[in-house]
Amino acid sequence: MSNLITWKYWFSLQPEPFLPLAWNILNGVVILFIVGAVICAILKMRSGIWRGLYKRLYAFNLTGFIIGLLMLFFNYEQVPFFMARFWLIIWLTIMIVWLFFILRDLRSIPQKKKELTDQQELKKYLP
Repeated sequence: MSNLITWKYWFSLQPEPFLPLAWNILNGVVILFIVGAVICAILKMRSGIWRGLYKRLYAFNLTGFIIGLLMLFFNYEQVPFFMARFWLIIWLTIMIVWLFFILRDLRSIPQKKKELTDQQELKKYLP
């Protein structure tokens, strides 16, 4: 456990392979990403106000799946530079920032829904 807070562990260019627990956790994350991508792919086919959000979530999940699969592959094949732990930090940081922007856009959906109902109400009276 104390090894997780050392610079040598995170930035070594010759890291040890994942432990079975870390391997299973990364497998689980990759499986969650592909399940999320399939669900979002089905939901983005519907028309409506939520379609743009589902498109963004689909891209998020598909990208997370592909990068996670590459990380598993490089760790399985023990490619030294590409199995370095700092790639995990970079990947996690990018995914958190991307999810932040998706959730920020999620907050604007009620406002868009209100504008859409207002436009429909106005169109009701116009020829």
